[in-house]
Amino acid sequence: MTFFIMSCATKEDEVMEVSSPNSNIKIAFDLNQEGRAFYTVRFNNKIVVDTSFLGFEFVNTERISDSLQLLKSSTSQFNETWQMPWGEQLKVVNHYNELKIELEEASELKRKLNIIFKAYDDGIGFRYEFPEQQGWNEALIKDEHTEFNLTEDYKTFWIPGDWDIYEHLYSTTKLSEIDAKSYSDHVNLAQTYIPENAVNTPVTMIGTDGVHLSFHEAALVDYSGMTLKVDTKNLNLKSNLVGSENTDYKVKRTLPFHTPWRTIQITDNAPALIESKLIVNLNEPNKLGDVSWFKPMKYTGVWWEMHLGKSSWDYGMTQNMSTWTDTGGAHGKHGATTENVKNFIDFSAKNNIGGVLVEGWNTGWERWIGFEDREGVFDFVTTYPDYDIDEVVRYSKEKGVDIIMHHETSAATETYTKQQDSAFALMEKYGMHVVKTGYVGKILPKGEYHHGQYMVNHYNNTVEKAAKYKVAINAHEPIKATGLRRTYPNTISREGLRGQEFNAWAEDGGNPPEHLPIVAFTRMLSGPIDFTPGIFNIKFDEYKANNQVNTTLAQQLALYVVIYSPVQMAADLVEHYEANPEPLQFIKDVGVDWEETKVLNGEVGDYVTIARKERGTGNWFIGGITDENARMATIDFDFLDDDTTYKAVLYKDAEDAHWDNNPTAIKIEEMTISRTKDTSLTVNMKEGGGFAMSLIKITD
Repeated sequence: MTFFIMSCATKEDEVMEVSSPNSNIKIAFDLNQEGRAFYTVRFNNKIVVDTSFLGFEFVNTERISDSLQLLKSSTSQFNETWQMPWGEQLKVVNHYNELKIELEEASELKRKLNIIFKAYDDGIGFRYEFPEQQGWNEALIKDEHTEFNLTEDYKTFWIPGDWDIYEHLYSTTKLSEIDAKSYSDHVNLAQTYIPENAVNTPVTMIGTDGVHLSFHEAALVDYSGMTLKVDTKNLNLKSNLVGSENTDYKVKRTLPFHTPWRTIQITDNAPALIESKLIVNLNEPNKLGDVSWFKPMKYTGVWWEMHLGKSSWDYGMTQNMSTWTDTGGAHGKHGATTENVKNFIDFSAKNNIGGVLVEGWNTGWERWIGFEDREGVFDFVTTYPDYDIDEVVRYSKEKGVDIIMHHETSAATETYTKQQDSAFALMEKYGMHVVKTGYVGKILPKGEYHHGQYMVNHYNNTVEKAAKYKVAINAHEPIKATGLRRTYPNTISREGLRGQEFNAWAEDGGNPPEHLPIVAFTRMLSGPIDFTPGIFNIKFDEYKANNQVNTTLAQQLALYVVIYSPVQMAADLVEHYEANPEPLQFIKDVGVDWEETKVLNGEVGDYVTIARKERGTGNWFIGGITDENARMATIDFDFLDDDTTYKAVLYKDAEDAHWDNNPTAIKIEEMTISRTKDTSLTVNMKEGGGFAMSLIKITD
């Protein structure tokens, strides 16, 4: 059901404020004496965003900053409930009050600009509209000047405003102490560009009174990604769009158009940030219609073994016409062989795992990175000699397992764009519906950045093109998630953070125990994460003596519930799962598509516990994780169905478990639980640890 009411006001009425449906959040707009537009935000009668100015700077015309006057304001109410085809929950309430401000310059240019504010119970969104108007057909935006003038030196969880990658460790500092230009976390500095003291979004903050703020953007289409420049002295954030070395503008648009939404999630507790649906609600409804051809799934694959050095992506030989010549490379270690993939298919079929990812199957990996002339290197339809795609697909269908395609582009975007039709047609031929894309390296053409308008359009065009072939995209080295999964539900997951692979080879020893308790309240607020959990061989000394996964085994299980994605990888090697059948049972049982999600407790950067109800079965799964500090987690079972008894299996840290000293120590307990009989349970999470729990309905 959809509910919509609208009212209008003239200049004389001056209706220039709007409140959230529950009245806890209030947005006020005004113009100062110079005609500069600004807004403020109150939460529970306290100003959280003070006088913050709005404007634009252009290459081809005068800036829009002052001399604005109000033409008209209008307010409206909207309330609907829509359904996710897949997701953290089935039903989503989209309830907001809207304020539309229509402005015009008093100067002779008489340019028009509208600003739309939406107030939700869990935050706000606003965007600019450039209506069709005489004498102005094209906007070349040098920068957008959107301010967030804060009233407190918030505790802030941030990564630098890198124009090329999001794969950084989070820092936790006061807002006044952010120093992104001096930031270093041992990533490949050749693949980073941090031009300002700015942060990427989502960036999450906590006030002394418990107010939680998270800044981001929604519906990023045909525009540059937004970083936030930090004024540490005045506690001010200002939009800083990602640019290009090839143009003197950052965004080029033809009027009429509108910008992405600028968003602030506003709550008085940490769990409510995760439960917020502000970002998806600010996106347009599904444009694809029926996407039932995509099935949420768990998957294994040829991936982790390459990061460990057990095998390689490349074939180790070069091809001249039809002849392959040994280059002395990794020949003999190639991972994507017919035999190896069949091994993963067999394992997946036995263990309720729906897919197998195959990386390194196609030609081009010998010159995929570090080469200036890598345009045209990858061929997205031609296999290496030791990979029989016809036989692999035949065998996988026989076993009831889907093959997940892999398209690494090495950031050579024009090569990929030219081949997309043939690449997706190949997938369509074989009945493959999911592809993992990759964009490792500096963008080609030179001068472009991963997060600029050129690449935003490339990523979004790829999603739209893939949909025509019934293909879903899981993007790595992506543009940030901004809720477009609602509009294009074939954009299913993405990386966009320091993922599991850093534990295999990062010089700094990998992701510290605090990493994921921060990620849950920052990066995950933007959308699904392909984190690739489930590593059982935590230390892997036989492959890498100086690296390890910095969690316990129990936490690796918990991540299947805590870190949301409709595609979840069982990332470890088959032999490590077969050697540990007891914890493997949780991966076999756990769902990937949810009817309902409850965040039971949590604090940003410290710990979090999440319960999710599986669609179709009504079974519940719970995951809890902590940072480097041991904690007791209490589970209140009041979310369970009435008059239902569950067989519960608890996978928790053993008494002597520790992320570094004894990471694989795990204790497994079975019990029966019902809402009426058992009100709560307390679980001890050890340092860097956690727990996972399955609650399977007992039927007569």
